[in-house]
Amino acid sequence: MRTHTTRKRWAALAVLALAGLGLLTGCGGKRAAPGSGEAREAVYRKISAGQAKATMDGEAPYVLLDVRTREEYDERRIDGAVLIPDTELKARAGAELPDKDALILTYCRSGRRSEGAARLLVSMGYTNVHDFGGIMDWPYDTVGER
Repeated sequence: MRTHTTRKRWAALAVLALAGLGLLTGCGGKRAAPGSGEAREAVYRKISAGQAKATMDGEAPYVLLDVRTREEYDERRIDGAVLIPDTELKARAGAELPDKDALILTYCRSGRRSEGAARLLVSMGYTNVHDFGGIMDWPYDTVGER
């Protein structure tokens, strides 16, 4: 019985050691600059409206992707947004978002559709997708009929 308990302890220690090693080495795939020819990891990233605004105010190029309906978009949107409704994203992304390493910021009304759209894009191989939720929580300027 003592040997079985000792094996369990050693197995637990081995798992902890491997997990710690993974954290130290940054497991999770390679990160690379766009155009470098190196592989990038495609992961879902949730950011705040403030982080999205800071990105938009910066110098780096980005695509601002609104995944709501045409009616919602016409009523109120963030200036510069490209409309591809979430229901059409899978069919249109390849043609309208050809650079899979481009920085893409997604939003919708409340955050549900934008999360789904961001996760879909990641599953399609897009590597730099950030979801900042819904326009309902966007405290900055918008355009449209409102």
